[in-house]
Amino acid sequence: MKVLLLSNSDRQGGAARATFRLHQGFQRIHVNSQMLVQTKQSDAQTVVGSSASSGIGKAIAGSRLILNQLPLKFYPHRDRILYSLQWFPDNITSKVTQLEPNLINLHWICGGYLQIETLTRVNKPLVWTFHDMWSFTGGCHYSGDCDRYTKSCGACPQLSSKRDWDLSRWVWQRKAKAWQNLDLTIVAPSSWFSKCVSSSSLFQNSRVEIIPNGLDTEKYRPIKKQVARELLRLPHNKQLLLFGALGATSDKRKGFHLLQPALQELSQSGWQDKLDLVVFGASQPENPPELEFKAHYLGHLNDDLTLALVYSAADVMIVPSIQESFGQTASESFACGTPVVAFNATGLKDIVDHQQNGYLAQPYKIEDLARGIVWVLENEERHQKLSHRAREKAEQEFAMEIQAGRYLSLFTEILEKSDRQK
Repeated sequence: MKVLLLSNSDRQGGAARATFRLHQGFQRIHVNSQMLVQTKQSDAQTVVGSSASSGIGKAIAGSRLILNQLPLKFYPHRDRILYSLQWFPDNITSKVTQLEPNLINLHWICGGYLQIETLTRVNKPLVWTFHDMWSFTGGCHYSGDCDRYTKSCGACPQLSSKRDWDLSRWVWQRKAKAWQNLDLTIVAPSSWFSKCVSSSSLFQNSRVEIIPNGLDTEKYRPIKKQVARELLRLPHNKQLLLFGALGATSDKRKGFHLLQPALQELSQSGWQDKLDLVVFGASQPENPPELEFKAHYLGHLNDDLTLALVYSAADVMIVPSIQESFGQTASESFACGTPVVAFNATGLKDIVDHQQNGYLAQPYKIEDLARGIVWVLENEERHQKLSHRAREKAEQEFAMEIQAGRYLSLFTEILEKSDRQK
């Protein structure tokens, strides 16, 4: 069996990290796999860039992204968040033909990487791992309160559009036309996300399997707290609250605006001199917000070792996201033995077991988020049990080899069925 993974990148962003880890998992269980990416960051020989790695190749990839975004200029009042149209032609089909896979596993294909219509020209069984909602919307990556993806999009709130026939309807119709006869199996990383897929107008009749994102539990493992804090120059005399994500403080979906009032609650209830906040995924702003506690901004972190140190240095990880298809930082934190406090909503419900390895607060109650943080921290013996169970769950459910094995079983079943139908 020869499997080809298609992904925009092999490093940048949570989806890219998750895809690269799956690829590494395949190598560990001896599956013949390659990754075809637009932007190659690693030196792995089994990762192939769709564009040359020279300056010209990178310039072409960058210009493709810019051209893909051009129609958005007609919506000057749109929300300034990621919105993908994927209309500009690509060179993927010829690359796939050269690599001759038996099966293709699609991952995050936006960022100008792959045109919507390209999938109709790839004559191979497809397994598509959804990392966000883009595949079944008119262009947005998370829908927020909007449920128009259950119909045919249009009048898109993220475009600030009032017209039924707008850019979102155009993108949705292109998907509906191009993908109606695809030989496709969908993988969702959580039960909540599986329900979103099944409620969508584009994929309501498709097969959806649930396979959580994996991680390397040898790299993401508990490191002695004193050692981790010493290396990161973090205080030893405080309990540390950790918050982090790509665009941690600027992306509203990540919930920093919900964390701030929860910190105020903690400050007013006697914790002001006991806690510090650690933030990764964002640098310290010129005018830092008032957080009641001292904040240590670590900037953007990409390498696994530094991330493992950060998780291990903390006493609790807070993931106050409004929507997550899975919740990669929560599973990474678990692998390092750090309990997680999150809202009892979306993909995080599949990771955190309430009062077993963390705390699930009522969505989106500030008081209960603060209460959960206190509950995790206030009893040392309880905290140790939570930490042990967090690591245990990561080993039993999120290890790369387990994830890769689940995919292998799915791939084998699909290819056997395809052979019988020939």
